[in-house]
Amino acid sequence: MSNSEIDNLLKNKTITSLSTSLPKNIKTIKNSIGNSNDIIIREFLIGKPIEVPIAIIYTDGLADNTSITDFILESIISDFEVTSDTTSQEIVDRLKTYCLTVGSIKNVSDFPTLFNAILSGETVLLLEGLAIGISTSTKSSKDRSITEPVTEAVIRGPRESFTETLRTNTALIRRKIKSPNLWIKTRVIGEVTQTEIAIMYINGIANEKIVKEVLKRLDRIDIDGILESGYIEQLIQDSKFTIFPTVYNSERPDVIAGELLEGKIAILVDGTPFVLIVPALFTSFLQSAEDYYQSAFVSSFIRLIRFLGISLALVAPSLYISLTTFHQEMIPTRLLISIYAQREGVPFPAFVEALIMEIAFEVLREAGLRMPRMIGSAISIVGTLIIGQAAVEAGIVSAAMVIIVALTAICSFLFPAYGLSNSIRILRFPLMVLAAMFGLFGVFVGIMLLIIHLCSLRSFGVPYMSPFAPLIPKDQKDALIIFPRRSLLTRPRLISQINNVRGRKN
Repeated sequence: MSNSEIDNLLKNKTITSLSTSLPKNIKTIKNSIGNSNDIIIREFLIGKPIEVPIAIIYTDGLADNTSITDFILESIISDFEVTSDTTSQEIVDRLKTYCLTVGSIKNVSDFPTLFNAILSGETVLLLEGLAIGISTSTKSSKDRSITEPVTEAVIRGPRESFTETLRTNTALIRRKIKSPNLWIKTRVIGEVTQTEIAIMYINGIANEKIVKEVLKRLDRIDIDGILESGYIEQLIQDSKFTIFPTVYNSERPDVIAGELLEGKIAILVDGTPFVLIVPALFTSFLQSAEDYYQSAFVSSFIRLIRFLGISLALVAPSLYISLTTFHQEMIPTRLLISIYAQREGVPFPAFVEALIMEIAFEVLREAGLRMPRMIGSAISIVGTLIIGQAAVEAGIVSAAMVIIVALTAICSFLFPAYGLSNSIRILRFPLMVLAAMFGLFGVFVGIMLLIIHLCSLRSFGVPYMSPFAPLIPKDQKDALIIFPRRSLLTRPRLISQINNVRGRKN
């Protein structure tokens, strides 16, 4: 069979099963991968007095060369008797039973499974006269070590975060929850990337209907590649036309373990340290892992500060615009005189003034994120100070507006979840437009529309604003404030409907 014929057959997907001819299988593999030099194919002979052709195939860089040498090559090259009566299946059984000392061994009977194995770091053995190969686990352990979380830093709490390796991440959760009821279901998504996805939940606590819905939505995904968990998040969320995140994500194993204990479901994607959690509630984005590691009174105070921060980050510029433009009578006289004295030389209305400063700050924030780490923070701080001071001295903006924008920026950093911070940053601008057009009336209408939109959202069937809407009195113990640990005896009612009581006595 010529190379062109093999290529045409592969394109038409007519060649799927392995052949009993070892040379034919090797030729098909080479043509399928375009003779890529990182795919190592080594052929040799084993057995005495009759020698049997055999080949091992693996990907250089993904497979561990030491494991291949110590546990495969040295084992199968050892002398064992092969006579004319010995079948290929008997040789394979003997290799599995007596020779191969690796941990995991699976049969491979078709080329898609073979390619998925070798491109995942496994080593495949093919034998002459047998249309079944042996896949052995030889994945390389070259991955990023477990480090301290970058986006969710805490003063008190574990100092470990997820990595880009799926099995490392599942092990980190297993170490937190040592229960046989912690179940894992896997999927492979992405026609080209063949990305492995793991769904973790606690059987008996998680709602089976939500588990089935998660698996159903994952099975519906038809895409060529998954490179990060954000792909999955966008493809499985309930509403496609909302600016608010309806799927929670975290890089902390303790946060994911806590969410699993509440009855939620974790979605882990190979190649990213961020794990998804569904269903997600609005309150989850304002809760930090440290809230549960210190006094309930301290945590409640800090949580109230966060709710105040989200309010100021959302409406502070629009309130300033509406008060200075339409409702001067609501400002104390001395403060009003001070504000107008500052704005005396400013050539722009309050809306344009706020718009200039907000856009300038967003540009500086983005530049600080994209700059090299060593100079990014310095550039953003120095740039903000210089631009703010220069703009005031040049009479482009007033000092009061710089204070408002600075307060808004500081409040936007209070959110433990970065996704919600992005939503609030964007929503400030339409509220500023409404304030410039209609004053406080426009701001109130905008806030009411925002609340209505939030109450209409669902995350896998669970109301997004629960336990505020619908109001669930029992779940208020861990919403706006947090009660002492001895009072948190029940799980969220709308999430875990099977086993609501924490502890053995249910």
